Amino acid sequence: MVALIQFVFYLYIFVIGIVIGSFLNVVIYRVPLEISVAKGRSFCPHCQAPIKGYHNIPVLSYLWLRGKCADCGQPISIRYPLVELFTGLLALLVLAVYGFSFQWLVVFSAGAILICITMIDFDTMIIPNGLVLALMAPALVSFFFFPELGLLSRVIGIFVISLPMLALALFIPDAFGGGDIKLMAVAGFMLGWSHTLLAAFIGILLGGAVAVYLLLKKTTAKHMAFGPYLCIGIMTALLFGDIIIRSYLNLFGL
Repeated sequence: MVALIQFVFYLYIFVIGIVIGSFLNVVIYRVPLEISVAKGRSFCPHCQAPIKGYHNIPVLSYLWLRGKCADCGQPISIRYPLVELFTGLLALLVLAVYGFSFQWLVVFSAGAILICITMIDFDTMIIPNGLVLALMAPALVSFFFFPELGLLSRVIGIFVISLPMLALALFIPDAFGGGDIKLMAVAGFMLGWSHTLLAAFIGILLGGAVAVYLLLKKTTAKHMAFGPYLCIGIMTALLFGDIIIRSYLNLFGL
C-alpha cells in the first residue's frame, strides 16, 4: 500500500512537471518574439491556427497527432514533447534530492527558468533580461530555505565568477555575453561562492568540449551559445554540489 501511494505521488509530481514543461515551451517560443506569455491561446507556428485544448495535452497530444499540426498537417518539432518530458524528469530528480519541501519548490523553479534560458540561448544566442530577473525570485527566496550558505558566501558568489567574466569581456571582445555575466551573478547569490565556482567549472568544461568539437569539425560558425553550459553547471551544483565538492576534497584528505 505504501509503495502504491509513493508511486501515485511521484506520478503526480511528474505530471505537474510535464504540464509546467508545456508552459515552458510557450515561454521559449514567445519571449524571443516579444509575444505575451500570459495572453492568447497556443497556436501552430506554421498556420497560426489556435490549438484546441484536447490537442494540447503534454506529450500525449504529440504522440496522438503523430507530431503534426491537426489543422495544416505540418510537422511539429519533437523538441516540444522532449522539453515537457525533461521538465517532468527534473521535477522527479529534484524531489529525490530534496524531498517534497520548500527547497524542492525553490530548486525546481530555478531549474524551470534555466531550461527556458538554455533553449532560448541555443536558438537566439541571447539570454533575455526578463528570465534573469525571473531567476532572481528563487535566488532571493533560497536565502530563507538554504540558510547554511550564509550571506557572505552569497555576496562573494555574486562576484567570484561574474566579475572575471566582465573583465574578460571588456578586454576580449565577445569573450562572454552580457547575459552570461548577469546569469552567473544571480546564480552566485543562490549558490554561494564554492558552488558557483563548481558551476562555472562544469560550464567551462562542457562549453570548451563543444568548442573544440566545432573547431575540429571546421564549422563556419564564429560564435556559440555559452549560457546552456552554464545552466547545466548551475543545476548540477544545485542538486549535487555538496557531494561533488566533498568527494573532491576527500581525494586530497581534506
